[in-house]
Amino acid sequence: MLNLSIVLEDSARATPDGTAVVFGDMRLPYSLIDTVASQVANLLVTRGIGKGDKVALACPNLPYFPFVYFGVLKAGATVVPLNVLLQSREISYHLDDSDAKALFCFEGTPELPLGERGRAGFEASEGCEHFFVLPATPLATESQYGESFWAALDGMPGEFETVQTAPDDTAVILYTSGTTGQPKGAELSHQNMLMNAVVSDEMFPSAADGDVMLAVLPLFHSFGQTVVMNTGFRRRAAVVLMPRFDPGEALALMVKEGVTFFAGVPTMYWAMLTKIHAEGATMPTTLNVAVAGGASSPVEVLRDFEQTFGIGILEGYGLSETSPVASFNQFGRPTKPGTIGTPIWGVEMKLIDSDWKTIDGEGPGEVAIRGHNIMKGYYGRPEATDEVMRDGWFRTGDLATRDADGYYAIVDRTKDMIIRGGFNVYPRELEEVLMTHEAVSLAAVVGVSHESHGEEIKAYVIRTPGSEITEDELIAWARENMAAYKYPRIVEFRDALPMTATGKILKRELR
Repeated sequence: MLNLSIVLEDSARATPDGTAVVFGDMRLPYSLIDTVASQVANLLVTRGIGKGDKVALACPNLPYFPFVYFGVLKAGATVVPLNVLLQSREISYHLDDSDAKALFCFEGTPELPLGERGRAGFEASEGCEHFFVLPATPLATESQYGESFWAALDGMPGEFETVQTAPDDTAVILYTSGTTGQPKGAELSHQNMLMNAVVSDEMFPSAADGDVMLAVLPLFHSFGQTVVMNTGFRRRAAVVLMPRFDPGEALALMVKEGVTFFAGVPTMYWAMLTKIHAEGATMPTTLNVAVAGGASSPVEVLRDFEQTFGIGILEGYGLSETSPVASFNQFGRPTKPGTIGTPIWGVEMKLIDSDWKTIDGEGPGEVAIRGHNIMKGYYGRPEATDEVMRDGWFRTGDLATRDADGYYAIVDRTKDMIIRGGFNVYPRELEEVLMTHEAVSLAAVVGVSHESHGEEIKAYVIRTPGSEITEDELIAWARENMAAYKYPRIVEFRDALPMTATGKILKRELR
């Protein structure tokens, strides 16, 4: 037997009164999280849902998330976390594509009408049978959208014998962002997810007096799920939930709760640094581990953070299909800013060409990965699985180089590469150069259609506060600092850039 719920259950047995979750003024002990999760498992069994069934969960970073997540796992079922920004049509698609039998859905707020969207998506689905509402008002037993979570749990025992699951049974189905075609569900086993949490836990040092981890990365995303919630629960840390990222509020919460561990995407670090430099803010003094993933971190942001906070950012790499962590700049080894470090324990990486042939030396080439973290495949899509998996290797779609010490550095997504007049141009390289200009706060480079060159290079730029640099001035500067075929011919200034719920810049929208 191997069940991912052990990361909660073991901590609940060892430290029942230890704080597991902090949300606002609430401090919920491990025993309470485990008890409610057991009630959820009992509820599912009474509704005919058990081993191998799929249960969807649409919820921001609220205590409901671990209640339901671990309850589903205890019942031997598979969790299908949904992005809370999905519209009704998209929710219906995910329910049908995953064959979900139930949906636990947050009631929502005026700014995030998730209950309304979730109900409509549930009703439009073909096979989903049960709809449970996670009320916005704590402990509310009624909801306009359907059966209240708390009413459904009424009378359910707080003890449950966890269903035996095999290491290769599916624990979680994580949907990819769907940059091409419809989103696909990556099937991750109990072994995939548990090993990734264990290795992540052992890779990052613990604070002497116990860790306090800020969960601002969405828990429906693999990064927040594994590196923060599952790793945090395994190390018996207090996980501070923040439903929506705001740089000022995040900094204040770090100070208030004595946060020791922060994981974020690069734009979160950029936003906090911008807030500090523009307005000033009280700095957290307890922070001793800062990790970044989800996208490539601009080197300027890495340097600025270390100068400002006094600790470096450990940059890593992974995908939903890899549970997600695949490589990291790790403690005990030299940190190389701008790289994604080396493969984590039990994982191998290599560079390949379009025909799966191994590329020796520096590269560049496409990153391929194999190890305990690789998904079983895309749910219900054997052909799509065969396209990306061969002999245990998973091809990522990311281009990288590798130095003599085995450190990998992401060059770009294969789909983001620009071909201008026959020359390959990697947007990330240009973004790094642009951000060395004192007037550039953040930059995103994309290719736009061009009659003679095929593609032309365009930069979307957020200026630093107070800067009045013009398009012509920035293009002239870029011409002096980049090769003739590389520098952007078009610059558009914006106050903000479109981002996903996890903070990744949406280049497909810019294109």
